[in-house]
Order: sequence, then structure tokens, then C-alpha cells
Amino acid sequence: MSKRSPNHTMAQVATFAFSGIDAIPVEVQVQLSSGAPNFLIVGLADKAVAEARERVRASFHAMGLSLPPRRILINLKPADLLKEGSHFDLPLALGVLAAMDLVPADLLAEYAALGELSLDGSLNKVAGVLPAAIAASSRDLGLICPEEQGGEAAWAGPINVLAPRDLRSLIAHFKGSMVLTPPVAGGIVDVGRGPDLRDVKGMETARRAIEIAAAGGHNILLIGPPGSGKSMLAARLPGLLPDLDARAALEVGMIHSVAGLLENGRLIMRPPFREPHHSASQAALTGGGHRAKPGEVSLAHRGVLFLDELPEFPRQTLEALRQPMETGRTTVSRASAHITYPARFQLVAAMNPCRCGYLGDAGRECGRAPRCGEDYRNRISGPVLDRIDLAVEVQPATAAELAQAPQGEPSSIIAERVNRARLAVRERHKPDGPATNAEVESDAIRIAPDAAKLVEDAMNRLRLSGRGRTRVLRVARTVADLACAEMVTRPHVAEALSSIYASNILNINHLIERYMVVPRFGPRHFASGKSLSHSLKLRDISSGFIRAGSSPAGVGTPRIGGKGTQEILF
Repeated sequence: MSKRSPNHTMAQVATFAFSGIDAIPVEVQVQLSSGAPNFLIVGLADKAVAEARERVRASFHAMGLSLPPRRILINLKPADLLKEGSHFDLPLALGVLAAMDLVPADLLAEYAALGELSLDGSLNKVAGVLPAAIAASSRDLGLICPEEQGGEAAWAGPINVLAPRDLRSLIAHFKGSMVLTPPVAGGIVDVGRGPDLRDVKGMETARRAIEIAAAGGHNILLIGPPGSGKSMLAARLPGLLPDLDARAALEVGMIHSVAGLLENGRLIMRPPFREPHHSASQAALTGGGHRAKPGEVSLAHRGVLFLDELPEFPRQTLEALRQPMETGRTTVSRASAHITYPARFQLVAAMNPCRCGYLGDAGRECGRAPRCGEDYRNRISGPVLDRIDLAVEVQPATAAELAQAPQGEPSSIIAERVNRARLAVRERHKPDGPATNAEVESDAIRIAPDAAKLVEDAMNRLRLSGRGRTRVLRVARTVADLACAEMVTRPHVAEALSSIYASNILNINHLIERYMVVPRFGPRHFASGKSLSHSLKLRDISSGFIRAGSSPAGVGTPRIGGKGTQEILF
């Protein structure tokens, strides 16, 4: 839109500022008025926006144009909203061109624009094109963006997208001397499913825990000495997850777009897998920095966040995970604004039992054992552990087990069971409800009376918090879904209790002797719904664990390399 009067000319161009993945409408108002030549930008602009006037001046010069010898005042409305980023270059330049009558203002009013200008007038990539396109579509506007991001904007649906190479070709399009070809959606990133679980020999307990975690979206902690296979198992979990649906893929795409990581406009249909190093800062993990960029927890949205060597992360960084693990979002608080990003991720963590890694191995453990193990685990606070649904101790396989154990079940077969369990969640809660059991409220879980009694006694004996009770019910619901059961029963709760992590095992003897019935069967039994069970006694527990590969006294359960073992971790 352009307005004229004897003393001044005004033009307006629509664009966006970003708060998280939300695109906030901004109106660029350009006024050319009489007075000393000047170029002013007002409206709470940061340094990158203030420098846009020099890029605009250079771009005009490259096209053989010069700024009018008048006072140029640009206001970014609303004036109390912080404007950050170089994507304001293009709307500023278009506003000046419209005020100079070099671009039809009525045609420009049908579009929002964003893009960075080079000194030669070409357009460079900017962050946030996808959320901007979606916001423009909701306001019945088209979008003008750089050429290489046209495919990204096209994902917003039925929207008129102009993706010029430079400012000159855009002016030519508006004047009718050339026509810009509408871009097509950028396609799908082919990331594959990663390594296969068939490569993992033995480790039936850990494999079962990985399957439950994948089926329910549960957080899981793997504990074991170096070389036991923790990272190997974690790397294979994403291959068990189903593809993202259209809604989740769009959410992930918007986050990656704001972070500037959406390459060639291609969306990601596989769940993201992020594995930051333990030296990562709090801002890198949860979001922040100069412009409050999304952190690893948001980049892992609807996917997996793998934290190897969990106790080695700074304590403050781990504590910052508490809010996103609970709410599925993370908030970066600033004096000027609070910026929220989605962060519904699945945490997969791995740790050694102690600093040296060999606690319990008399021939290799350090001289401070067992105190070193207690000190090492205390680096992880109780509230963080209380948000982890599953825990399993991973023991290294012996040479005989590696040589004699059959090849494991392939990921493709396990992924079918995982997908079936997730479809059961969607059928119960409808498409707009929770996507996984890890998000389900405890009141929505149907449970048999005797199973509810077991949960109640577990709360009292294991001193579980209310969150701990919900955690047990959610895991039990996932076990039931894998067994194709409509209601959570006692064996499902027992298996869930056998997989939770607790900071102590006080007063557990009575619970185990009276109630704990733990299923012990392999993947084929889980798929068919068959059940084998027996009771466990306190004398079978060593330091809170029934170790993988060991047999409870008098039971004769085979080692982990054999069939049908089940580990218990309290």
C-alpha cells in the first residue's frame, strides 16, 4: 500500500518477527518526506536490522538506482516488539521501492516478504521461512523469499510463493517483464532407519527395555561398564520408531527452519536423533544464546535425545532438563521476552556405574569402590531420575555368549510391534490426543483391581512419588499394548515395576515376597501374549539388581545369552 501527499509518500510491506516457532506479523512502514537526506530505522530494531540500510543502499547501487535525496524514515510496527535478524532486508528494500513508485504498491500488498540482501542485490537464505509461510497463508497473503528457500515455503499449502534470485528479477516480475516460476515443495530427507537390532546378540533384557521405550515414548537409562553395548542399543532405538505424521513433521520442520537447519526445503519424516557431547552448555541443550535459538531438546522434538555419559554433563545443565521432560516445551526467559519452543523428546541416557566404569568387577574396579559408585550416581539428582521411566543394567556379553548366541530379532519385526502399540494409543485417544503412552494422564488408563492394588503397595513400599505412580501406569499400559491387551493387568504392572529406577530399595522385601510376579519370556512370547512367571525373593537381589546373565537362587533361569531372561532394577 502506498499513500501520497504534497510533502511525503508512505508505503507498507508485511513481514514477520519470530518468537520461538511463532511468526508475529510486523508492518514495515516507509515514509519519504522533505528535509535533509537521511535514512532512519525505528521500532526496536537490533544491530542486524539497523545495518540493513547499508545493504539496501548497496543493492540499489548495484541495480543502477540511488536512494532519493529525501528523509527516509522506516518504522517497524509494533514498535515495542524486538526485531532481530537480517530477514528484514527485503521488506525494507521493497518498502522503499514502493514509496519511489518502482514497484506497484497494490500488488505488493498481497505478499509478506523476508530475505537477506547481498551487496549485489542477490537474496540470501534466512531462518524461519516455513513458519513465516504458514503465518502468511493464515492471513491470506503470499510470500516472497529467497530462491533456494522457495521449496520450503511451498510446504505451507495453497499459498502464492515468489522465490526470486535477486531484487532485480523481483522488480521485473512485478512490472510484468518476466514471470517467476512458482516453486514446488522441497521433498523429503532420506535418512534411513539406521543400524539394525539384529546386530545385538543376547541382551534380551536390554532389548526388551528398548522395545518398551520405543513403543511408549518412555525415557530410558542404560547403566553398564564401558563396552557393554549401551551406545549400540541407543543408536538402534530410532530405527524402531514409526515415521512422523504430517502434523509432527511440520512441527519438526518449523523448529529446524527457525534454527536454519532445513536444507533445500526438505522436510524430515523420520524422528530426529540428537546426541550432544557432555561438554554442551545449558543454552546449547535447552535453547538460548544471543537470539534465543532452539537447543538440542527442541531439535529432538518428536524424536530421540541421546545423552551419553549422563553424569558427566554439568549439574546445572541436567537440572534444566526437568521442565521440558515434564511439559514437552522449553522456555527461554529474557528481560524483554519469554520465548517458548516445543520439546517433546524421548530421553535415552547412558552411564557407567562409577567414574572408572568397573564397579562390581573385583579385578578392575578402583580402590574407592563402592563409595565411588555412590558419588558418581549422586551427580544425577532425584528429580531428574524421577522423570526417567525405565532403567536397565547392561552387562557385557562373554566371549562364549558372543560366539554361541543366535542373531537377534531384526528391527523391522520389532518396529511392527512398536507401530501396532502406537496405533492402539491413537485409537484410544483420537488424533488430537496423546501420541504416546508417555503423554497419557494416569486417569485415562484402565487397570484391573488386583493390578491397581499392586501399584498402591508399590507406592507405599518403594516410596514412589505421584509422578512415579504415573510413570509405572504409563509403562504398564505400553506393556499391555505390546501384548495387545485392552486392560492393564497384574503381570503388566509387575514388568513395569521391574524396570523402574528408584534411589533406594528400602522396605522392598515384603512387596517382592507377596506381590511381585515378573514375566520372563523372550520376544516371541511377548508377540504371542504367552506368559511365564515366578516370584522373586530378597536374597536374589544384589545391591538392588538382579543382574543380566545371573539366575535367581533355585530358579535356574538361563543366562542373558540364552532364551527368556528378565532383569529387575529397583
